[in-house]
Amino acid sequence: MPSDHPAPGLDIDALLADPRVRTVVCCGAGGVGKTTTAAAFALRAAERHGRRTVVLTIDPARRLAQSLGLIELDNSPRQVKGVAGGELHAMMLDMKRTFDDVVLAHTDPKRAEEIFANPFYQAMSSTFSGTQEYMAMEKLGQLRAREEWDLIVVDTPPSRSALDFLDAPARLARFLDGRMLRLLVAPARAGGRSMFSLVTASFGVFSRAVQRILGAQLLTDLSGFVAALDSMFGGFRDRADQTYRVLQDRETAFLVVAAPEPDAIREAAYFARRLSEERMPLAGLVLNRVHVVQAPALSAVDSQEAAAALDELGDHTGTADALRVHAGLVRQEARETAVATAFRHQHPGVPVASVAALPTDVHDLDGLRAIVAAMS
Repeated sequence: MPSDHPAPGLDIDALLADPRVRTVVCCGAGGVGKTTTAAAFALRAAERHGRRTVVLTIDPARRLAQSLGLIELDNSPRQVKGVAGGELHAMMLDMKRTFDDVVLAHTDPKRAEEIFANPFYQAMSSTFSGTQEYMAMEKLGQLRAREEWDLIVVDTPPSRSALDFLDAPARLARFLDGRMLRLLVAPARAGGRSMFSLVTASFGVFSRAVQRILGAQLLTDLSGFVAALDSMFGGFRDRADQTYRVLQDRETAFLVVAAPEPDAIREAAYFARRLSEERMPLAGLVLNRVHVVQAPALSAVDSQEAAAALDELGDHTGTADALRVHAGLVRQEARETAVATAFRHQHPGVPVASVAALPTDVHDLDGLRAIVAAMS
């Protein structure tokens, strides 16, 4: 229900310093600064609070490596140099390598080799919808199981839909553990006959329809894939369920990152509702790149009128231009405030923090430090 009471302020330092919080998940729409925000919070946790921290990014733009002073990131944590006080590591999800690690961990080497060589697996492990999100959660589970980190900060996959990140693990698990694939794996359990020969003999019209749709080779590849994965069925479902429990645990804190723009705020509001419905702990909203007026007493109307008066004098072009820029900034701040207020009315109990827009792009540790310093 809407409320006239202002949302409580988000104390990011209290969150990052809390030893009970082991995972911080930064989520939200694409293009709102999740990657740099996640890196800034991880750096803050390490430097200000002395926590051994790792930040996991799934952003393919590789901006995180540059801002942390690393040449590149890969699927293994790399220590960040120049961190004052604590210890910070960073890594970027390698989707296929993580899937390969899952296969190696849950089957024998010979069966793993068969899986890796299968064309269907090669395609699915690299491009299948939801695989990236699912493997991000697999990697999170691996990091937590190592008990090596005080805090794990996760930069979620860039996505236009909040549903993708929350639903992908269960969706992929349902696919890999579904009735159709169990039907396809039946030949391996029935004595090793090929999928094609068994369905041709047993399923008649159905098998011919499937063959026409998928093609005989793809059907053979799919059969080999599910047969090789037979020992892993159920494991995907179990890990998806475990991942969901991790996300619901009070040791996890979700931070929704948004820009003060209508589309991003709508996405943030929807995400907040989903997290509430799924009983996942929402710690707060981070409004990124908020514009701040340095002379709030000077209104947009007064600025425009003063600029017009100076134009008539003809000798103060620079001052008139500055007044017009100020007027535009005042109007922008008003629009951003209205958009943020809409979120606060919809979710009055969600703590909110604002990050003032920085004059330059973030490209180093000092830039990351400036993000937290600009929070209010």
